[in-house]
Amino acid sequence: MRKRIITQGATGIITPHEDWLDLENSAQAELTSEDASHPIESALTPGWGSGWRASEPGQQTVRLLFDKPLRVKHVHLLFHEDEVPRTQEFLLQWSSDGGRSFREIVRQQFNFSPPDNTREIEEYEVDLVGLTVLEIIISPDISGGCARASIAELRLA
Repeated sequence: MRKRIITQGATGIITPHEDWLDLENSAQAELTSEDASHPIESALTPGWGSGWRASEPGQQTVRLLFDKPLRVKHVHLLFHEDEVPRTQEFLLQWSSDGGRSFREIVRQQFNFSPPDNTREIEEYEVDLVGLTVLEIIISPDISGGCARASIAELRLA
């Protein structure tokens, strides 16, 4: 019998830490904007910082260009907002040809309503064979407000 201890109140299924890809060392990031105190590395590296945040409001793109084609089976995204009530939308898409064409994984909208609803965890079981580019386009406030896009965690396995 194989066993492992889990914590009470855990939500969702999270792949064990040792299964996450080392995104910081296996990909190059392209960003439309970045707050210097919230660099993309803090969203890609477990336990490091408070996540990525754009330096300006409005729609933003985070693109990961991988050094070699990968096979990815799990995508984990965590968004966090504890200040501004808003409806956020994001598009997650991937490419196997270096970004010449993209296939949509998911387009999702959700509401942040601080202080009660401040986190959104998205888990996707996928089979991305030959992944060369992963792109997330975030519209932080679909009503056109001045919220800044952010990603607390982005993990791939």
